[in-house]
Amino acid sequence: MLRIVCADNELFESSNFTFSGLKGQTKVGREGLHYFSKKATIVLTSPSKTFIDRVVQGLFQESHILLGNLMLQADSVEIEDAPTFKESMKYLCISPIVPFHQIEGLNNKMFVNPMSDDFSDMLYDSTMFRMEKSGKYTTEQISSFFRFQVIPDEQYLARINRMDKKFARIYSVIKGGEIFEARGYTLPFEVLAAPEVQEFIYNNGFGELTTHGFGMLDIPNFNPGKQPYIFDEETQQP
Repeated sequence: MLRIVCADNELFESSNFTFSGLKGQTKVGREGLHYFSKKATIVLTSPSKTFIDRVVQGLFQESHILLGNLMLQADSVEIEDAPTFKESMKYLCISPIVPFHQIEGLNNKMFVNPMSDDFSDMLYDSTMFRMEKSGKYTTEQISSFFRFQVIPDEQYLARINRMDKKFARIYSVIKGGEIFEARGYTLPFEVLAAPEVQEFIYNNGFGELTTHGFGMLDIPNFNPGKQPYIFDEETQQP
C-alpha cells in the first residue's frame, strides 16, 4: 500500500521500516475480509523521521486510497512516545516474524522450533546483518552486540498447542514482481540484548521481510503517550 501511495521506489528501497496490517472492526465472509468500522488504523515505524514525513505526506496527497474493494481517505496521524530500552525486553508481535529468508540450502517454509537455539541464532544473524547494512554502527559496535537471546513464552506455546491453534503460518510475499512463500511466527517472547539492539528491532522491525510488513513489535502493558504529528521544517506539510 505504501509503495502505491508514495510512488517512490528509491525511497523505500533505501529505508528501514515496517508497518502493521490495517486495523479495524472486521468480519471474515465468503468474499474475504469485511470492514464494518468507519475508521481504520495502520501503524508505521522507522528510525528516519524524513522517511515517515514523506510517507505521511504521500498519504494525504491522495484524495482516496483504494485497497481491493475498500475505499480509504487519510484523516489524521499521531506519533507514539518511545519506550525506555533495556537489556531485557518483552515483546508482542503486531505482524508475524520471519526468522530467515533465502538462506542457501534452506526452505523458506521450513518450520523452526522457536524454543531451539537455531531460531534465536537466525534472528541474531538477521539483526546483525541489517544493523551493519544500515551504516549507523561501527564494526566495533556490531562485535560488542554478541549477547543476544530470544526466549519465547513457553506457557503461551503450550496453551496454543492444547487449543490446536497455530502460531506459525506460511504467507505469500510479492518481491521483485515474483510471488514466493515464507513462514512467519506470531508469539510473545523476551529478547536479551544490548539496549541499542532493542531500539533497532523496535524501530526497524525484527527478522526478515520487514519492508513487506513483517516483524513489527509491540511491548505488553506499555501505553505510550500520543502526540499530534509535526513535520520537520524542510518537509512540506499536506
